[in-house]
Amino acid sequence: MAVQEVTRLFRAAQINPDLRENLNQAPDEEAFVKMAKEQGYEFTVEEWRKVTGFAVEELKCELSEIPGI
Repeated sequence: MAVQEVTRLFRAAQINPDLRENLNQAPDEEAFVKMAKEQGYEFTVEEWRKVTGFAVEELKCELSEIPGI
């Protein structure tokens, strides 16, 4: 389920610049996941890390720069 939710979020962010800009304002992973949940996307920080393969240091990039999805 998490794979589908994260993929759905990234696809939505690619076509919706307001969503992308909003999520890019997240100061950390926990805030990012909370903001995504408020938009209707259900996944945990651990699920997000697993699906994206991201390390904490890589969080500083923009959502639109996330490779692989």
